[in-house]
Amino acid sequence: MSQEEGGEDRGPERWVRPFEELTNADLGSVGGKNASLGEMVRTLAGEGVQVPSGFATTAAAYWRFVDENDLREGMRDVVAELGTGKSVGSVGKRIREMVLGGEIPSEVAEAVRSAYATLSEEYGGGATDVAVRSSATAEDLPEASFAGQQESYLNVRGEEALLDACRRCYASLFTDRALAYREEKGFDHMDVALSVGVQKMVRSDCGAAGVMFTLDTETGFPDVVLVDGAWGLGEAVVQGMVNPDRFLVFKPFLRRKGVVPIVEQRLGDKARKVVYREDREGGVTEVDVAPEDRDRFVLEEHEILQLARWATAIETHYERPMDIEWAKDGTSGELFIVQARPETVESAKAGARLKTYTLQEQGEVLARGAAIGGAVAAGRAVRLDSPEEADDLEKGAILVTGRTDPDWGPVLERVGGIVTDRGGRTSHAAIVSRELGIPAVVGTGDATRAIADGDEVTVSCAEGAEGRVYAGALAWDEEEIDVDALPSVDTPIMMIVADPATAFRWWRLPVKGIGIARIEFIIADLIGIHPVALTRLESVEDPDVRERIRDRLRGAEPEAFFVDTLAREVARIAASRYPDPVVVRTSDFKTNEYAQLLGGRTFEPAEDNPMLGFRGASRYYSDEYREGFRLECRALRRARVRLGFDNIVPMIPFCRTPEEADRVLALMSEEGLRSGDDGLRIYVMCEVPSNVVRAGDFAERFDGFSIGSNDLTQLVLGVDRDSERLRGLFDERDVAVKEMIRMVIERAHAAGRPVGICGQAPSDHPDFASFLVGLGIDSISVNPDSVADVIRVVADAEAE
Repeated sequence: MSQEEGGEDRGPERWVRPFEELTNADLGSVGGKNASLGEMVRTLAGEGVQVPSGFATTAAAYWRFVDENDLREGMRDVVAELGTGKSVGSVGKRIREMVLGGEIPSEVAEAVRSAYATLSEEYGGGATDVAVRSSATAEDLPEASFAGQQESYLNVRGEEALLDACRRCYASLFTDRALAYREEKGFDHMDVALSVGVQKMVRSDCGAAGVMFTLDTETGFPDVVLVDGAWGLGEAVVQGMVNPDRFLVFKPFLRRKGVVPIVEQRLGDKARKVVYREDREGGVTEVDVAPEDRDRFVLEEHEILQLARWATAIETHYERPMDIEWAKDGTSGELFIVQARPETVESAKAGARLKTYTLQEQGEVLARGAAIGGAVAAGRAVRLDSPEEADDLEKGAILVTGRTDPDWGPVLERVGGIVTDRGGRTSHAAIVSRELGIPAVVGTGDATRAIADGDEVTVSCAEGAEGRVYAGALAWDEEEIDVDALPSVDTPIMMIVADPATAFRWWRLPVKGIGIARIEFIIADLIGIHPVALTRLESVEDPDVRERIRDRLRGAEPEAFFVDTLAREVARIAASRYPDPVVVRTSDFKTNEYAQLLGGRTFEPAEDNPMLGFRGASRYYSDEYREGFRLECRALRRARVRLGFDNIVPMIPFCRTPEEADRVLALMSEEGLRSGDDGLRIYVMCEVPSNVVRAGDFAERFDGFSIGSNDLTQLVLGVDRDSERLRGLFDERDVAVKEMIRMVIERAHAAGRPVGICGQAPSDHPDFASFLVGLGIDSISVNPDSVADVIRVVADAEAE
């Protein structure tokens, strides 16, 4: 008995095995994909995880096919030509032709027919529709992912169509991409067998489907489940045909009663979907999605949480991060898991090292989309419609295309960056770019029109969730931080964060929370609408602006849109450091900045000096902005209570007098934000000299202070911080500024209140950090890329 056949002769069971009999120990017989399906069926039913029934042909059946058709020696000879300079394309084509010309052995065919009949009987008789997927015996290993290297066939109907699909799966073991991948990974092509998984199709063609990861795919942050979904079959998401809906769920809260920890819920455009082709032999086709369906989410809240719970159960069972495909049956409304494999990119990275990229220049933005990874690359843009056009592609070029699929595999290994019109964070282009360690900007919508073939461009994924393609080759810096090599310090170091997407990027840094999260970025970039305009939409004077606001809302109720978006984005920042404190400063736009928001010009006055004008606390209780501030308060309460992030600490900026504080705190109390309730603390910025002089009065009202060194320096020295002419006079180390800092720390501590500071001075000036440590400051907050430097400086200061 040959090694390939393996095991004892068990008749038909030797060729076909039902999922419920399989475990991960059967990988050598049925491949990683099918072994995993069997493992879930056998072990996770108690967790409620539903997997559609099915069966797998074995490796023994594959080798029987090979030997029955006398293919073994011929295949070995052709594969050997790869070592003589023959191309993967020519070798793969010849072997595939050999396989497709073979016949399924009668005993294997009979076993497949019998198993298919049993499966059809389970689902009511007749010829049931099935998904037919390839599962190589060397795929989905923790150290290598063969996902997408072989073919899958959906909505296969009838015995003969099933047997033909099995033969085509066998042939797909030698696709160009599969051959290239095995060559790169060092697998012997003739040691790998092909198992065929046959699984009842979930009617997601009239429902929805997508993928899940049990970590954040961009940063490796382990405490979230990422769920992507679109209408129709899951191929639309996996192959990057659409920009899907995106949901992010905080895993530690999934079992906590009374909270709904969905920290991101982003609506994709979902313009196309893959559905059944209703003919005798089945198959699938693409159709347009109805406009009303594009503007609604594919999953309800309880479904998102159910999928996330299943994902964590699967991850717990496998004891490693997982890449999972799910489907929702449109006829029954039931959810199913249809595939699960190890995640092989972020989970394999060294946890203690961070590589950061920082652009040193700016340029014209040609395209924007989702940023994949955090790297930067520059090169010549090459626009291609298909991988067949890539013969002369130079190494390091920037690929610009509509979307990619597994056929692009060998091409992508040669490029320095990827830009696509369509696709989301779990599309093929996104997954491959992570594995290759190159930046990708996906789902731009118009990159193939906006970027000229041959132009020099820079692809930047180092500026948050939005990736950008700039004209020209820009300069950037790279730095690698060894987190384990940083010294320990007694003074808590915290981060400054604006973009919620960047918070996850820095989760490995040894900080004690976030000292200031500025919500202006969320309001300006992710909401984009003046808060008061959402409470009084019909008062917006310009009808074109009103229409643009409605377009941005996409059918959502205006105030709910603001509250829900702001709450989730703040919660995402809070999730990155939970349970450490995350201090969230309420909005501190100036009037000229508020006016730039959609609808803002209707509600904002023109001021000669906005820096010292209608800003901060004075806005919150005013008739002009009170309703906008109420929306901010509702969002913060929702993030703390509904989403569960009780580590959020609201902070009030530019509060000039204690009487202002009383009015603001009264409004917050009306909105359910009262200091002491449910552990809530409320801080105040110390950035006006009156905050220092009357620190005792402010300490009676607030639970802590954060020194805003930029505004405090500006107001103590009388220097406009934005003035180029006076730049030489602006210095946080001035004796007068340092004296104000000393005074507020002493007075706050005398009242039992903590004091932190946020700003670049401690990282820019080591003597300033030493000064703060000597005063006993309670925390120092800096930008993430300065954390390592500040920790070193503070360690030296503490050692003096």
